[in-house]
Amino acid sequence: MIAISLQSGSSGNCIYVEADGVRLLFDAGLGGRETARRLAQHGRDARRVDALIISHEHHDHVRCAGVLHRMHGIPLYATRKTLRLSEARLGRLTGVQHFQAGATLDFGRVRVETLPTPHDGADGVAFVVFEGGKRLGILTDLGHVFRGLGEAVGSLDGAFIESNYDPDMLERGPYPEELKERIRGPGGHISNVESAELMRDWAGTQLRWACLAHLSETNNEPALALSTHRRTWAKGFPLHVAARHAAVGPFEL
Repeated sequence: MIAISLQSGSSGNCIYVEADGVRLLFDAGLGGRETARRLAQHGRDARRVDALIISHEHHDHVRCAGVLHRMHGIPLYATRKTLRLSEARLGRLTGVQHFQAGATLDFGRVRVETLPTPHDGADGVAFVVFEGGKRLGILTDLGHVFRGLGEAVGSLDGAFIESNYDPDMLERGPYPEELKERIRGPGGHISNVESAELMRDWAGTQLRWACLAHLSETNNEPALALSTHRRTWAKGFPLHVAARHAAVGPFEL
């Protein structure tokens, strides 16, 4: 199994995963041509992607789903609520595959478990991709550390894990108080500290690498997110940061 973060953050999110010949994209925050270009940099063809799976309806995750679907002929997967809140922005869609939050999607020997999240999307999910005994987590836009999230983390061999903001930067930063409350509230994002403590308390000995994802451009810095995790749990551990405007990877399992 390999995974590549094509882009991460409020400017747009997209992760590519390949296992047992199955090619999957998670979220569509990156345009059709740029998605194809970044995949081609790693020897992958966007026209051969088997499914585009959407986590929730927020703009940075769904805005280019229609373009990717039409330009590259990629089948689109989303919950009915997510699609209903997104389809007016996406243009013509054909043959969308619907799933229920909490369901498992099967692609041959590759399975994608969907985990309902308390993030303030209408029907948001995180993902665990499973193949050949290896489990990869795509865990962003989590809302808060909800029941069952720790057990999911403990099962993983590799993880993209949200580390959205530094609490002090958010507190001192330029956002209005209402937005600050939304970000640190139960439907927002998890901080560097919350992310690091989650990994400290739950990451298993089989975990081979982790990539910090969905970092805020205004309220975080890659070096600060890394130092918080390394101080808390990851000293000497293979730890990476998903970039806001570039592909990062591939990471292998």
